Amino acid sequence: MKLYKIQNQALMEADGNYYLSPELQSWHGLINRNDLHHHLTNQVNHWEKVSDDYLDKNLSIDPPVDQHQEVWAAGVTYQRSKEARMEESEQSGGAVFYNLVYDADRPELFFKALGFRVRGHHHPIQIRPDSDWDVPEPELTLFITSDQQIVAYTIGNDVSSRSIEGENPLYLPQAKVFDGAAAMGPCLWVPESPIPLDSQIKIRILRNDDTVYQDQVRISQMKRSHTELAAYLFRACTFAHGAFLMTGTCLVPDNDFTLQENDVVKISIDHIGTLINQVKNIS
Repeated sequence: MKLYKIQNQALMEADGNYYLSPELQSWHGLINRNDLHHHLTNQVNHWEKVSDDYLDKNLSIDPPVDQHQEVWAAGVTYQRSKEARMEESEQSGGAVFYNLVYDADRPELFFKALGFRVRGHHHPIQIRPDSDWDVPEPELTLFITSDQQIVAYTIGNDVSSRSIEGENPLYLPQAKVFDGAAAMGPCLWVPESPIPLDSQIKIRILRNDDTVYQDQVRISQMKRSHTELAAYLFRACTFAHGAFLMTGTCLVPDNDFTLQENDVVKISIDHIGTLINQVKNIS
């Protein structure tokens, strides 16, 4: 089933039908539970059934995160990501670190955003004015409860400045953390069992309605398991309301590509749907 966040309510899609929740006291209060799939199944009889076009009538779908929840990200979890990071950091002498972390026991994990900085479906993402090499990073994103259980998935876009990160690995926070640098949605997919490893992530970038980049990959190409990444995230951190973890990307445009204002980024993941965002410059 799928769960959409629309202002102060939740919309559930189950078996081809749509159900609207009563007004929520908190989003995290709804989703931060180990039995989320079972709980939502029981809510079908208590939520209001609405028309199949209810989503189409809503102008805005919020990202499936609230202000009390953190978004983290994992880096260098695919071979292609390692190669791209080494290429961008070669001149600064930082390439060796990305090679080492790919083979290390400990993964690269970094803080990405608080809920208020995350953009939702059809909301604009942003690129920094002090960067001249910017890319989207399409990533399967886990929702992990406060008890370290992976109960749902969404699509994440880890917008990144490759020019800033490549200049010096110590600039990673500036390359990754800024207004509109994270997008998630359009929903939380809440399955009974983990996502199949043959699921595909696809990206398409449009510029003036023309496709300037597209590619796809199966999540089975990820070197590390989802449970491994979650375990490292929770080793020394507690998340009272649960946490989101982007799991890394393998879809990296060629080095001569950079995002431009008004580009449209479409990211699809099997079972979840498609997240669409337009690029805007930070004013």
